Amino acid sequence: MKKLITLALGLSMIGTLAQAAEGQNSKPASPATQQAHEKVLARLPFENMDDFELAQRGLLAKPDSLIIKNAEGAVIWDMTRYDYLKGPRPDTVNPSLWRQAQLNALHGLFKVSDRIYQIRGYDLANMTLIEGDTGWIIVDPLTATETAKAAMELVDSHFGKRPIKAILSTHSHADHFAGIRALATEEDLTSGRIRFVAPEHFVKETASENVIAGNAMSRRAGYMFGNLLPRTPDGNIDSGLGKGVAFGTLTLLTPTDIIDHTGQKLTLDGVDIEFQLTPGAEAPAEFIFFLPQLKALCVAEEVNGVMHNLYTPRGAKTRDALIWARHLTQTIELFSDRMDIVFGSHHWPRWGREAGTEYIAKQRDMYRFIHDQTVRLMNQGYTSTEISNILDLPPSLAQEFYNRDYYGTVSHNSRAVYNFYLGYFDAIPANLNPHDPQTRARNYVALAGGKDALLAKAQSAVDAGDYRWAAELLNHAVFADDTNQAARNLLADAYEQLGYQAESGPWRNFYLTGAQELRVGVKKPEIIRTASPDLIASVPTSMFLDFMGVRFNPEGADDLEVKINLDFTDTGEQFVLSLDNSVLNNIPNKQDPEANATLTLSRALFNQVALKQTSFPKEILKGNVKLSGNPLALMRVFGRLDDFDPWFNIVTP
Repeated sequence: MKKLITLALGLSMIGTLAQAAEGQNSKPASPATQQAHEKVLARLPFENMDDFELAQRGLLAKPDSLIIKNAEGAVIWDMTRYDYLKGPRPDTVNPSLWRQAQLNALHGLFKVSDRIYQIRGYDLANMTLIEGDTGWIIVDPLTATETAKAAMELVDSHFGKRPIKAILSTHSHADHFAGIRALATEEDLTSGRIRFVAPEHFVKETASENVIAGNAMSRRAGYMFGNLLPRTPDGNIDSGLGKGVAFGTLTLLTPTDIIDHTGQKLTLDGVDIEFQLTPGAEAPAEFIFFLPQLKALCVAEEVNGVMHNLYTPRGAKTRDALIWARHLTQTIELFSDRMDIVFGSHHWPRWGREAGTEYIAKQRDMYRFIHDQTVRLMNQGYTSTEISNILDLPPSLAQEFYNRDYYGTVSHNSRAVYNFYLGYFDAIPANLNPHDPQTRARNYVALAGGKDALLAKAQSAVDAGDYRWAAELLNHAVFADDTNQAARNLLADAYEQLGYQAESGPWRNFYLTGAQELRVGVKKPEIIRTASPDLIASVPTSMFLDFMGVRFNPEGADDLEVKINLDFTDTGEQFVLSLDNSVLNNIPNKQDPEANATLTLSRALFNQVALKQTSFPKEILKGNVKLSGNPLALMRVFGRLDDFDPWFNIVTP
């Protein structure tokens, strides 16, 4: 199988496959799981159907069958696979998550207000269209060119063909920009036909969040979005934030207009826009904007129909809950007395000034409550695990479905706040230097009286419906001996029931993917996503070289001292790669006259080498790369770069 270029996978922020094979040897919901669901039904106001009215309001058009294919004919988006959501809830799904999955399955072209429309259900995010004086202003052109193109085909079929005059990407996550080449080209932007507006540091941040740890994040994202799971009532039903991420072609263009401060104003095709810059919360580069002529506020992804992640299970730097809450306080102060509509990059709008303000305020208070109460308990000496097990939202916040754990969870978000201030260490000396997981596992198995005794105790926990404890015991059993199929199967059973009970889409997907891999191994896809040239090109050169340092294998390299000059002819950048002490450093704005070798080439060609479209020896022979000095110096550096396995084990050692 072709190896993935992990850098690009990190940039894409999604998993690694388009569709999973159907069937996973699943089992029915247990009586304990059914009882857990009954408690959910009793606890939440399911009689409140307002969201179903809001989510369907203004529907103008929808396809009879929403199936989107790429140029090769492979299906990259298929909403028909969720038709089962039209039926009654099965016992294998948490009632609250089922409700959210039904809402997220509503798709088509919707009228938000005069001159504002949305495409929903064509990708993880919404695409919003604002009617200008002469054409469309597009907000957040989805993840893939294929889905963005299909969205515009629906728009054109309803309204007729209109030119695109401007594109706004609210933030630096791929589902809000990567379909852009379906709507515009470089020439469209350079000529001024189309303006592309993005927040400060947008291009840098499209790359920076996930570059270094791209391989790990991508594998984990496959779990988080349930990409390996079948789309069935006992498999993947939703991610909470949306159905999932389209597995299509990711692209990027350079913005023509940058929003660098709150209060900045633009007029695009006759439409006045006021911006609020909101960095460091949901995304490192993000803005909210207000349309004063239309009295409409776009809250981007800072306010959603779910609790969002302060820490995302795929892995990323922890987000700042306090800054997030402060941004939303500013949003209310700036716009609440002027807005009549609130819409966002996910889910459905809220109509009415009072309802919109309450929506923003209760989302703000949710993040602020988790922050403040976690820190309060932290300062009383509670550990992150203790806090995550005792903290819950007050009823005034928890009873709002848009504050439920569909994407982020109170459990993980409280741990995120703890980690933001104190890191992962809980100050318990026993946790300063624990054994590795396999050693601990073998010791726990011995403590339990051997594998058969541990398995018997785990079976008792399963029978009692204590799947969390069963999972903990059985994880030790599997890590002590991953050939123990009985332990693997029972652990899969425990994970499966935990998945069925989960209100969070990512939690459900993690549990069920783990169960599937324990039973049948990793289901590697026939089609994989490789690196996007646009996203590779957006990575700053210094960051690219830092990633080379991460890939450097130090085994047997401690006596090597190598210096290589890099001279990029198209960008004018110069670097020295310096190998010493088994560390590959890069020094910008310098050339070393004593370097072992000098490479002169374009950054664009360097990108092609990274994409494995060509190689240094091939391009040297062609004359496209100039090499002076010792060629062996290149091998000593570039020949030691690891290719990461995108299918590393998660539920087994």
